[in-house]
Amino acid sequence: MKISTLLILLSLLSSYSYSQENKKQDIDAIKSLCGCYEIDFDYTETFAPDSNYAFHDDYKTHANAEIAFIIEEDENFISIQHLLVVGEGTIIKHWREDWIYENQDLLDFKTDMNWGHKKLTQAEAKGTWTQKVFQVDDSPRYEGYATWVHIDGRHFWHSKTNAPLPRREYSHRSDYNVLQRNNRIELTEYGWVHEQDNTKIIRNADGDQILAQEKGFNTYKIQDDSKCDAAVKWWSEKKGYWALVREQWEKIYDENQGVNLAIKIEDQTLWQMLLALGSENSADKMGKAKAVKNSISSAIEKYRI
Repeated sequence: MKISTLLILLSLLSSYSYSQENKKQDIDAIKSLCGCYEIDFDYTETFAPDSNYAFHDDYKTHANAEIAFIIEEDENFISIQHLLVVGEGTIIKHWREDWIYENQDLLDFKTDMNWGHKKLTQAEAKGTWTQKVFQVDDSPRYEGYATWVHIDGRHFWHSKTNAPLPRREYSHRSDYNVLQRNNRIELTEYGWVHEQDNTKIIRNADGDQILAQEKGFNTYKIQDDSKCDAAVKWWSEKKGYWALVREQWEKIYDENQGVNLAIKIEDQTLWQMLLALGSENSADKMGKAKAVKNSISSAIEKYRI
């Protein structure tokens, strides 16, 4: 009996040690997504069940410099902010990604600007990392979860989740309303790659209908940090304001009730309103943080349905 108990304890300790080592590899992989990058975005539609479907032109674009850096972290959480450098040092606040270990609460995209709440069991969440992707105004975009895989010198993460139309299409397409993202992130010798096998879906009360499928291949090539110096300076002036924006959003996310937003109010989007507030409230104007926080909260609440 004693020997049996000892064997069980040794087995549990071995399993725990393996789990912790794997988690350390996961964290190292996620942090490897940070840096100053040159990026190429490539998308092409590959298949449609309707033989009369007119395939859209390929989408290709290039970014000379985008920086990704950690803004918050603890043992189970890593938040990475992306900033885009365009032209002669113009900075665009780009997307944000939060990575959460064994997370059980996710936002599940429905249609339009409506996300429901999805609850994972402990068994489903075990060993996984959720990637929560946010818009430029820190409102939700999509969330997926999976385990990181480390094998034969390769490090990758692969998930499937529903999302709104991508920024490259939502302003000029209305023939579908859900993008089912099949996301694969893999580290490479030059940086990392975001490979996608996406399905464009028409969703209505009768269910889902596939419009078309596409292949996406986004390459992030590491380059000298000096290419992103302007973005580092910009963030030092703006980070206080955006911390307050995240704080207001977290209150909403913590309700675990989903999120439903209006696209426009008085012909203005929420991101336009929050970015305008950010321009008014750089580091030297943040003395009245409570007033700024109230302005942010009022703006967000105005768009909540």
